[in-house]
Amino acid sequence: MPAPLDSTDRAILRLLRLNARRPNSEIAAEVGLSPSACHRRIRLLEDSGVIAGYTALTGIGDEANGVDVLVQVTLERQSEDFLSRFEAAVRQCPEIKECFLMAGDVDYWLRVRTESAAAYEAIHGEVLSRLPGVTRISSSFAMRNALLPRRSRKR
Repeated sequence: MPAPLDSTDRAILRLLRLNARRPNSEIAAEVGLSPSACHRRIRLLEDSGVIAGYTALTGIGDEANGVDVLVQVTLERQSEDFLSRFEAAVRQCPEIKECFLMAGDVDYWLRVRTESAAAYEAIHGEVLSRLPGVTRISSSFAMRNALLPRRSRKR
């Protein structure tokens, strides 16, 4: 288990979340460390699994390349067997990009990426409704990712 994060670790993580390509020297200056000490902390965060990886978020053309659907799933039971079977089945569907076990009214939130509403309808009928233990599914289509810069609309 990783050591508890201190305020410097949290500051480094905040800066990396905003821009993971920011130079180490800038991050170091912002958090008050030498570049080598900052680099060492980032490596420790990576090695301990606190930083699980880096990715590129694309905004150009995403509307034409597909849609994100946020799906709430309620299971028949929350026993370890039901949760394990459900999660194993979810891993087999490449369109399911994220799966979160939740506290609250629903058991899971899924993010499904598909090329269209019609394609999602097929995934809903052929995959999601057949997942083990599912009793209820509620789907919402994302209109845009508010974390990405907005582009002006062509009129």
